[in-house]
Parts: sequence; structure tokens; C-alpha cells
Amino acid sequence: MLAASIQVSGEPLSAVEVQDICDRLREDGVRLLSVRGCRVSDRDFGRLCRGVAASRCLAQLNLNLGVVSSIGRARHLADALAANRSLQTLFLHGSPLLDAGLEALNPALAAHPALVCLDLGDCLLGDAALALICGMLPPDGAKSGLRELTLSANPRISTKAWARFSVAVAHSSQLRVLNLDYNPLGKEPEPEPEPGLVLMGPVLSAGDQIASMLAVAVASSRTLEVLDLEGTGLTHQSAQVFLDMVENYPTCLRVLVLAENKVSPELQQQISDLLSEGEEDGREAPPPPPGHAPSCALQPIREKPLPWLPNSNSGPPTVMLTSGVGESLLAENER
Repeated sequence: MLAASIQVSGEPLSAVEVQDICDRLREDGVRLLSVRGCRVSDRDFGRLCRGVAASRCLAQLNLNLGVVSSIGRARHLADALAANRSLQTLFLHGSPLLDAGLEALNPALAAHPALVCLDLGDCLLGDAALALICGMLPPDGAKSGLRELTLSANPRISTKAWARFSVAVAHSSQLRVLNLDYNPLGKEPEPEPEPGLVLMGPVLSAGDQIASMLAVAVASSRTLEVLDLEGTGLTHQSAQVFLDMVENYPTCLRVLVLAENKVSPELQQQISDLLSEGEEDGREAPPPPPGHAPSCALQPIREKPLPWLPNSNSGPPTVMLTSGVGESLLAENER
């Protein structure tokens, strides 16, 4: 039987329909399963997870928009991932996981032998969850690690945790695409200066400080090609740091998204032009690790969050194409 795709969106799934999906999973007849925004009972969700555990050819699983709606469901999914060996892409965007849910999933996610693309956008994650995610970005290449990571719209994460995450990105041996859009990176107020303290020069906001750390991470990375910082509260100062980086240092970066920030369109265009020029003229970049392939081919969909409305499942969601690597990763891992 040729492996097929099953894609259902926003519909209730009956027990009979779930059983049919499970049968096809066990027969290795499903390569892509998407039940995005679907309503399914807890009992049937457990059955669905057992089908995922049994599948030997499922490569992409989309449970976006609230399908993993409780800690119990997170544990069912963790059990499925612990048994599964084929899954390469997992979408959980818009699932109210909280830190506890990711803690339940973390051992299976971190140990999965094939998983390279993970969407945890709009999952109500905090600092503890981000610390676990840092462990999914191994520095030494001994494990494949994540190559595409989406953390959009998780405003509970502090600037201190983002700083630690920037260090993990700098040392990641695999990460190619990083989506941090609609995270208020500069949300924490700056402390008042001490009486009598004279500040020399402009004081960077918290968001600008994190952006500067991310710029250093990008400059250090031998693999990162896409960085999405749309709607993250960055300023002209942040963009100037990125401009200096792409003007003066070799980098693998090809796409930097700074839309919906306090950055002039002219400066955004200048950065974009420099990145494009580097691609066209073969500007020397750090050598990629063994097995690295360019990001191209089919681009999987990911949810694009509405500005500053975390974990909102009301109304039709906005969907966009990533500049991601999903299908190219599928092909690469099958060689």
C-alpha cells in the first residue's frame, strides 16, 4: 500500500473515523496526518496516539489549534513519540501545553531519533519549558537535533530565559530555521538608574539586548538560514546590529524578518538586499556541517499568530508558508 496523506481541519472526529485512521497508521498507510483544530474525545485521542506509536512510516503529524488540550493528552502523545521511530515533523501550535505539558513531552522529544522540525508556537510556554528546549539543540552533532523550530507567541518567557536560549542557538550544530515572531522580547521594564549614576550613551532596551545576543548567535552559527523576529518589539538599534553583522561578517543567514517592529522599511530593505547579494555572489560563509543541504523544495505550512493574541483559537487562523525545510528534510533523512 502506498503511503498517503490524511488531512482534516476543524471538524469533529467520530470513533469510527478515528478507528479508520488508526487502522491505516498500523498498516503503514499514512505518511502525513493532520487533524488540525479537530474535536476528538479523550478516549479517541488515546487511540490515535497508539496508532502513531505503531506506525513505521508516519513522517509528519499536525495537531495544531488545541488538539493536545490537557496534560493527560500530552502524556499520551509522549508515550506515542517514545515508541515511534519515523516521525520527522510535529506541529503543536496553539496547544495549551504550559511548562508542565512540555515537561511531560520532553523526554520523548529529546530522545526521538528522527524528529527535526517542531512547532511549539502559542503553547503558553515559560522559562522552564524554554530551558528544556535548549536541550533539543545539541552543540556537538552527536545527535541530529532540531533543524526547524517555531516558538512564536509565547509571551510568558522572560528576557533572562531568551538570553540563555540565544547561547544554545549559537552552539547548535543543526538549526536552520528559527521562528520567534510575536514574542515581546523587550516586555520587562528596565530598572531605574541608581541616584547619582550618570549613564553614558543610549541605554538599550531589554528587547534590543536580546536582539544583540541573537545577532551574535547568528554570526556564530554555521547552519542558521532563517530568523523570524516579526512583531517582537525591536527597534532601530537592534536592526543596526544585524546590519553590521551581515555587512562585515560571514554568515549562513539568508532570511531575516523584522516586519512590525520599530525599524524603518529602508533599513529592513538594506539588510534584505545584503543577504540577497551574499547569496547571489557566493559570499563566503562558514562551512556547513556534513550532511547539510540547502533549504528548498516543499515548504510546510505553519500557523502565523495574530499580533499579541496568544493561544486564541477563535475565528479562522491565519496560515502562512514558512521558509522552512520540511520536505527537503524528509527527503534528506531517507537517503
